[in-house]
Amino acid sequence: MAASEGAAALIGVLNRVIKYAVAAGMGASALQTSLFTVDGGERAVIFDRFRGVLPEVVSEGTHFRVPWVQTPHIMDIRTRPRTINSITGTKDLQMVNMSLRLLSKPAEDKLPTIFKGLGMDWDERVLPSIGNEVVKSVVAQYNAEQLLTQRDKVSRAVREALTLRASDFGIDLEDVAITHLSFGTEFTKAVEMKQVAEQDAERARFVVLKAEQERNAAVIRAEGESESAKLISDATKVAGAGLIELRRIEAAKDIAETMARSGNVVYLPSGGNMLLGLNPR
Repeated sequence: MAASEGAAALIGVLNRVIKYAVAAGMGASALQTSLFTVDGGERAVIFDRFRGVLPEVVSEGTHFRVPWVQTPHIMDIRTRPRTINSITGTKDLQMVNMSLRLLSKPAEDKLPTIFKGLGMDWDERVLPSIGNEVVKSVVAQYNAEQLLTQRDKVSRAVREALTLRASDFGIDLEDVAITHLSFGTEFTKAVEMKQVAEQDAERARFVVLKAEQERNAAVIRAEGESESAKLISDATKVAGAGLIELRRIEAAKDIAETMARSGNVVYLPSGGNMLLGLNPR
C-alpha cells in the first residue's frame, strides 16, 4: 500500500515537471521567435500582415516583433561599388565606349519605399538603366575631342545628372568617376593622321626656319666680303701696288711653311741641272 502511494506521488511529481518543462520550452520558443537582431551597417524593414510595410526603419540592435504577424527584412545600407559600361555617340557622330564607377547606397529614410517599389536588389534594377541614360544624354552634348580635353567637365556633368536622377529612387551616390574612355577605329585613325600631319607641319616649319637662318647668314657673309673688298680697294688707292705685293709675299710665306712641313716635297734647282756639284766639260 505504501509502495503504491509512493509511486503515485512520484508520477505526480514527474507530471508536474513535464508540464513546467513544456511551458518553459514553449515560452523560450515564443521568446526566440519574438526577437530579431540587426547587425552593424544594416537596417530592418518590418512587414505587417495586417498593415503592410511599416514606415518606421529599425536600427541596429535586438528588437521585439509579433510572431507570425510581423516579418523583418534586413537591408544593407553600406556603400557598394558598381561599374557601368556604356557605348554611345558624340555630338560629331563618333562612337565612344565609356566606363563609370559608382559608389552608391540606399537612403536610410527611404528604405520602406525602396523595399516596396524595388525590392532587395534595388541597385541591379536601377543603376544600369539610369547610368546608360545619363551617359548618353551628357556625351551627346560634346564632340569627341572635347571628351579628351574637357574630361573633368564631362565627369562633373555626368556626376551631377546621375546623382539627381538616382535621388528620384531614394539612392545616394557618394562618388561617380569615369574610369575608361575609348573611341572607335575611325576616330583613332583620324587622331593618328592628325598627329602625323602636325609632325610634318612642325618639320616643314623647322626647314623654313633653317633656310631663313642660312639666308641671313649668307647676306651677312656677303656684306662682310663687300666691306672687306671696299677696305682693300681704299687701301690700294692710298698705298698703291705695295699692299698687293705685301699680300703676295704673305701668301707665298704661308705656302712655303706648309710645304716645308710636308715630307713628300722635293726641291729641284731652277736651272734644270739634276747633277748637283758637277761642272760640265
